[in-house]
Amino acid sequence: MSGIVVHLPQGSGGVADGEPGGGAVTLRLGPGEVVRFGRGSSTTPVELRLADEAISRLAGEIRVTEDHWQLTNHSTTQSYLVENPEGAGEYLRVSPRRAGAPIPFEFARVVLPTRRGTTVSFQVFAPDHVYLDPPGTGGSWASRTVTAYSLDETATYFLVLVALCEPWLRDQSPVSVPTTPQVVERLRGHAAGGRLTARAVSSHIDYLADEKLRIGLPAAAAVSEAGSGSGTGAVDRRNGKRDAVVGIALRFGIVREEHLTLLPPRAEPAARGRSAT
Repeated sequence: MSGIVVHLPQGSGGVADGEPGGGAVTLRLGPGEVVRFGRGSSTTPVELRLADEAISRLAGEIRVTEDHWQLTNHSTTQSYLVENPEGAGEYLRVSPRRAGAPIPFEFARVVLPTRRGTTVSFQVFAPDHVYLDPPGTGGSWASRTVTAYSLDETATYFLVLVALCEPWLRDQSPVSVPTTPQVVERLRGHAAGGRLTARAVSSHIDYLADEKLRIGLPAAAAVSEAGSGSGTGAVDRRNGKRDAVVGIALRFGIVREEHLTLLPPRAEPAARGRSAT
């Protein structure tokens, strides 16, 4: 398993341990690792600081196992919610002092209440869900083969992947992969994907590249990033990830023409004016 990614969006009041506050926070954990979250203090260190006075100094912790992650709620009074953003309202409630609650969602949002009538939340991208060969293929349990690329076709990240691949599947001979703003615009009007922001789309692309398809950093982008003191390297890295994700998805048939039905209908070009008679 490749571990989990914990992501706190910009403007959520979060701070990674040892970093100045304000921006988005992304933490990567492997099996056996733990990340603690809460308001934190000099005597109560946490890796993910949530700046709200209603949140405990040590609010909870996430522990990664081989095939899922566990949530411990250190609060003595507040329950936490773990929502499945792709599960039509599905959620788990983790009671105060609950230790090691197993979370089955591949993509989850941990929600903590505040005194302002709002909530503080962060996202967790979980270990891959691994699927075995269909029953009846023969062989013992130990000898069965797991799926190389385990993707959930109902997940939002798969919808983003289809939008990236769409120009090739429609044989539009594109020059480059759709940009993040173009993906946001393409998914506008979709029941779930229509609410995606550019930052959310970028997070899904990172998850596809780093966790689901495991492409690593393309060599050209790595060289550019290492040799640049500006944002050029980051741009090259982003473009390289999108190119590599699309390449693998198309070469191995992960995204196919029938998946285009997952996207919202395309806007028809404006009708041409009638010719004068």
